[in-house]
Amino acid sequence: MTDVNADGTAPRVYPARLDGELDPVLSRWLWLVKWVLVIPHIVVLVFLWIATTVLTVVAGFSILFTRRYPRAIFDFNVGVMRWTWRVSFYALSAFGTDRYPPFSLQPDPTYPADFDVDYPEELSRGLVLVKWWLLALPQYLIVAVFAGGWGVGWTGGWRLAGGGGLIAILALVAAVVLAVKGEYPRSIFDFVMGLNRWCYRVLAYAALMTDEYPPFRLDSGGADPDHHPVAPTRPVPGASGLAGSWG
Repeated sequence: MTDVNADGTAPRVYPARLDGELDPVLSRWLWLVKWVLVIPHIVVLVFLWIATTVLTVVAGFSILFTRRYPRAIFDFNVGVMRWTWRVSFYALSAFGTDRYPPFSLQPDPTYPADFDVDYPEELSRGLVLVKWWLLALPQYLIVAVFAGGWGVGWTGGWRLAGGGGLIAILALVAAVVLAVKGEYPRSIFDFVMGLNRWCYRVLAYAALMTDEYPPFRLDSGGADPDHHPVAPTRPVPGASGLAGSWG
């Protein structure tokens, strides 16, 4: 049965969707070194975010003159955000899996974290001039609390994607509980996912990928309410060399 609003209309679907599936079994101690293990990813992402910043400016001029976001640039920028989310889910903003994130911009239905944005066929010329700074200011104030601080360029993109603040604190609390009790608190995971989802919606809007204003709404839980992904394929037990010796 399709959900409907109280007035009988279909629920509004936001074009940016973030998903994450909590591993049923997590190592008690691997989270202590995950930040070291992802250093190669961070080095690569530094350069990718620099490229994303430059390409977003190019896309902005394209929208201004043609009302279109160049598809190749759009796919690349979404890929960088997807890559960032996988790394964050693994090590920084959720600690939700012990599976090492792939070095890839492409969707991977076997990995338990994903991010995607619907490609817009047409965008407003006028909004491109104001939405990323003026209209998004109220959202930035909220995201500053969730993700920690302000920033521009690739550094801003990284923090906006959940590199500190309340998200990092709650993820760390969950990791400590995991170490003590051997179980990741599901309520914290669902809440952290909602905070991350809010940040990534704002990120997509600030990157000019949609004209639809991000909702002031905390959609908690691993699965985005606007997206129902296929359940990831579980790895063969013992296949993960990084996680196997830390259980």
